[in-house]
Amino acid sequence: MLTGNCATKRTTVIEKVAEIKTDVVHTTDTELGLSGKEHVVLSISGMTCTGCETKLSRTLKTLPSVTKLKTSLVLSRAEFVLDVGLQSVDGVIRHLERTTEFKCERITNRGSSLDLVCAGYAEEVSKGDWPSGVIEIRAVDKKTVRVDFDAEVVGARDLVQNGWPHPMELAPLSVDPTLDAGARHVRHVGYMTLLSIVLTIPVLVLSWAPLPNKEQKEIRFATVSLVLATLVQVIVAGPFYPKALKALIFSRVIEMDLLIVLSTTAAYVFSVVAFGYLVTHQPLSTGQFFETSTLLVTLIMVGRFIAALARQKAVESISIRSLQTSSTTLVLANGDEADIDTRLFQYGDVFKVSPECRIPTDGTVLSGASEIDESMLTGESRPVVKSKGSQVIAGSINRSGVLTVKLTRIPGDNTISTIASMVDEAKLTKPKIQAIADQVATYFVPVVVSLTIIVFCIWLAIGITVQKKSGSEATIQSITYAITVLIVSCPCAIGLAVPMVIVVATGVASEKGVVFRSADAIEIAWKTSDVVFDKTGTLTQGKLSVAESESLNPSVGTKALLLGLVKDSKHPVSVAVTTHLKSQGVSATAISTPKNVVGKGVEGAFVGRTLRAGNSTWLGLTDHPSVQPVLSRGYTAFCFAINGELAAVFGLQDALREDALTTVAKLQERNIAVHVLSGDDDGAVRAVTARLSIPSANVRSRCTPAEKQAYIKGLLSTIDTRGSKKKQSQPIVMFCGDGTNDAVALAQASIGVHMSGGTDVAKSAADIVLMRPSLAGILVAMAVSRKSMHRIAFNFGWSFVYNLFAILLAAGAFVHARIPPEFAGLGELVSVLPVVAAGILLKWVKI
Repeated sequence: MLTGNCATKRTTVIEKVAEIKTDVVHTTDTELGLSGKEHVVLSISGMTCTGCETKLSRTLKTLPSVTKLKTSLVLSRAEFVLDVGLQSVDGVIRHLERTTEFKCERITNRGSSLDLVCAGYAEEVSKGDWPSGVIEIRAVDKKTVRVDFDAEVVGARDLVQNGWPHPMELAPLSVDPTLDAGARHVRHVGYMTLLSIVLTIPVLVLSWAPLPNKEQKEIRFATVSLVLATLVQVIVAGPFYPKALKALIFSRVIEMDLLIVLSTTAAYVFSVVAFGYLVTHQPLSTGQFFETSTLLVTLIMVGRFIAALARQKAVESISIRSLQTSSTTLVLANGDEADIDTRLFQYGDVFKVSPECRIPTDGTVLSGASEIDESMLTGESRPVVKSKGSQVIAGSINRSGVLTVKLTRIPGDNTISTIASMVDEAKLTKPKIQAIADQVATYFVPVVVSLTIIVFCIWLAIGITVQKKSGSEATIQSITYAITVLIVSCPCAIGLAVPMVIVVATGVASEKGVVFRSADAIEIAWKTSDVVFDKTGTLTQGKLSVAESESLNPSVGTKALLLGLVKDSKHPVSVAVTTHLKSQGVSATAISTPKNVVGKGVEGAFVGRTLRAGNSTWLGLTDHPSVQPVLSRGYTAFCFAINGELAAVFGLQDALREDALTTVAKLQERNIAVHVLSGDDDGAVRAVTARLSIPSANVRSRCTPAEKQAYIKGLLSTIDTRGSKKKQSQPIVMFCGDGTNDAVALAQASIGVHMSGGTDVAKSAADIVLMRPSLAGILVAMAVSRKSMHRIAFNFGWSFVYNLFAILLAAGAFVHARIPPEFAGLGELVSVLPVVAAGILLKWVKI
């Protein structure tokens, strides 16, 4: 990252993220509000496997009020657009909880949010009068309310201190709401697992231990085992029954819970029947096996607890919101200082940052100088020098000096929360390969049930005809094999194969300054065949400077008219000319209705004269005697015409990005074709591409947005035959740009990459956002994609191999080896942990 004076040569990350927030979130919310629709995010507690996600998705899709649905098993989350004219959010939550047995909680996405402890009952506060600026109040528990408010209308401290009939206090800091449901689920599963273990151990002791007088006390021991096994079946395994039945009835999903219900119930019911025979002094030859049903449930719970804990730790480990500090030093108006909770920040605040402390939120330095470590957000390892006027980013670390900073964005709306929202957006999207996993998982359980019936019938026939056993003995043997097959097979590994990797991969990429906005980009980036660059602001730094200028008619106030025309334009060329003219002391003439013409320039009018400023091709001045020398020297020509006559010409130059040469070279080493499409003059474009050794056949200058789109369409329509095997395939085209005129090309390409410092429109069309001004982010994106797909391939392979051999072992296909039914519950643990580990290990893979 650039430091010192060079730091001014880039748009800061904080400015970039602010633009993303405006474009992606606020505009969408406005549109939804106008249409009577609302964007809803629900935190779901109780999801354990891919069947749960299928059940959740199908249940929500049955509601006509729900559209644009996205769900995530790993994040325990559902996101959708709700037509509030048809159904309320509370109505959706009640329907979900009734039909799925999940617990649902809405995550706020409306303004800022605070949890407050009230003197009275929370329900009474939520129904009372709301202070100005409050959007919504919801009861969290009996004493706590969650208040959503507009921070531009009322500040957080003002909201807590004023406007309430009774005193309110800030509630203790809670965990990230997006992680809270997962944490609660892990705790609940942990408690139920512990209870199951406590109840199961005595059953195992009574069954397996060489106890004295065991035969004489058999009925007494069996009675104790019956009581304990019943408690396990009712309390621990009991919740599986309504979940399985409701999934079958309401969502038409046969999920893993149904397998658990069938197998544990079979083992328990048979043991109860055997106990009845024992009490009547007609014991069955096989006896009871309460230890089978209890150990089965316990091992399933242990597997689910460890898998849930591993998933939760994986999500927490890449949670960007965890970079948010909880307290800071507020500088009061009189100069005094006070330590406050960062949730109480409000616009206009000034805060102090001591050495080795995190920046609490985005702001502008008022005084002091220091070096800031921004690596956790941008991936840039070198500290950045900050002084008066510099922007600082939430979550970065102040290394040396003391800084006094004026807040520019409150914690709930700063860089950390915005990047986290973009990363979460990617986690909720599903790559095309996920459809394969979902399809397999959908048919998995019915297939296993069918196999179970077949195994039961085969062993029943073998027991009677081959092994010459009695009917009851053969039935019992068949049941044990069937139970084992039901439990040992596990679709969870298949369901987690893709999302577990996607969740970790998006976090790993964001730590290196690359934000994937869709999972599709992760899936295909490693297969990129062509990379197309814009020039200005992408291959070059985008900070143009005027190298030479000529005013053909100074007497008519040419420079003043030109400054008035271009001073409000944000295009890099206009900015460079504006800076140059202002440095000469030129005062702008007021121009009526100046208008940007995308890909061409700016036009306006003054006292009946038509003013135009832009590239020479648009103005038809390419062959003008004053323009030709500028173009021949490889400068970007910026022309100003009054009524079609050239009034001034400027030659601008730009510097290559530091890593442009190495990035292009590495792409070419990988047999990836590099192209350049630019709206700039031909001489300037050729000068840059010659330095980068890009073939002239892959270079186009003076391109309009439509021409860029057409060029990319042409690349996509060809067949890629590169590579050692000359295998034909559909090309994957990555376009990298930063300007408004690049938005169409970004959307047209297979993968659109937005460079740090660009415009809102470009960001909204991009699939990948580079958080630091470095082209190396493209290589990082490809590397993350390649490693992720390798992990996904491993996960699929492991899931197939495990289930194949586990089912064969459970079914008794091998003469001298089988899985005892009481240990079949370990199947979920054995199958899921490698999948979770494969995802988590991405964090330590060298990218």
